[in-house]
Amino acid sequence: MPPVDLMIRELPAAERPRERLLAQGSAALSDAELIAVLLRTGSVGRSAAQLAIELLQDVDGLPGLLGVGARALRRHGLGPAKAASVLAAVELGRRLAREEVPQRSPIRKPADVVRYLTLRYHLRDQEVMGAIFVDVRNRHQGDCEIFRGTLHRAAVEPREILKECLLRGAAGVILFHTHPSGDPSPSTEDLLFTRRMELAADVVGVRLVDHLVVGGAGRWLSLLRRAAW
Repeated sequence: MPPVDLMIRELPAAERPRERLLAQGSAALSDAELIAVLLRTGSVGRSAAQLAIELLQDVDGLPGLLGVGARALRRHGLGPAKAASVLAAVELGRRLAREEVPQRSPIRKPADVVRYLTLRYHLRDQEVMGAIFVDVRNRHQGDCEIFRGTLHRAAVEPREILKECLLRGAAGVILFHTHPSGDPSPSTEDLLFTRRMELAADVVGVRLVDHLVVGGAGRWLSLLRRAAW
């Protein structure tokens, strides 16, 4: 990336983010350069690239943009037009992620599900638990948020989740919950709840496909892979 103390208009045309994107493709640009393209212009004394770098530093990297609203972007020095561009790009990312779990294609890898869940849930201040419902071929039938807040696994009843499974005619369910701390390591309560859920699901003929714990910065954990039950 070119030196950030240069205004973008002072760079040779071939080194400007927008021109590089068009000539080399989006993969050639860093996260900050892609955001600079969205911002288009800088502010007094700061280039669009500098604004982008400062924004990413303030929100702890690209994933941090998922939890940023319009007011927060304005506080970072972005006017209405720039803030709207960033928010629109983030929302497009969310919608694309939803398409990564198509209803007609079997879910084959936990990582595919995690990409989708991360965009929707992992940066909320409160812990979120939910479920993804699948048919006998592991095809996505829908998902929903079931609990939100500081969860105590002993107080969470499998029957609420299984009720949703039966209402939707689901053959299996993938549980997920977020750890706002960012660390996906399961607690003892997480492990005990997973075992309770598997036993209860078996009674009503529903398969517990997995239980995913989603942390921050791309960190996640599959309790199935850990043989938690």
